[in-house]
Parts: sequence; structure tokens; C-alpha cells
Amino acid sequence: MTVNIHEAKTHFSKLLSRVAKGEEVVIAKAGTPVARLVPLAGKSKQRQLGTERGKIWMAPDFDELPPEFLQAFYGGRLPEVEHPPRPPKRAKRKR
Repeated sequence: MTVNIHEAKTHFSKLLSRVAKGEEVVIAKAGTPVARLVPLAGKSKQRQLGTERGKIWMAPDFDELPPEFLQAFYGGRLPEVEHPPRPPKRAKRKR
């Protein structure tokens, strides 16, 4: 549906009701479209957590860099750094 600016101002609430029902309204100035009223996209569905359980895994050494890669960051020489002990691994949950 196309309406001119004067009609859009006069019947704005009626046009919004039509748009809320899914209709698209084009507003024109001297016959040239200048704006479009469209309904907002509906709310997205709530995401359900845990749908990928068992499909995704992380390697035990995921956060460890290979020594040669780490050396590249330090100009070929690794610094002498004492690392804190790693926390114990969590037990796997039973399903």
C-alpha cells in the first residue's frame, strides 16, 4: 500500500495497526516513495542450552603452545618463568 505524506500523518495510528498485522506501507512525497513502514521482526526463539553436548570436545593440551611457537614471541629465547600448578581436572558428568 502506498500513501502520501499528508495521508500518513492524518491516519498514522491506522497505518501502524495495518503494519502490526504484517502489511507494508510505503510513504510517498509527490508520488515518489521516500519511506517504508514495515513490521519489526518477531522475537527470536530462546536458545536451548546443551544441544551440542557430546558433539564438541577440547583437546587436553588446548591451552599449551608448542615451544617453537612460544619462542617466536620471545625472539628465539624462552624466559625463565615459574608457572603455577594447573588446577585439577573436573570429573566428567554421568548422563
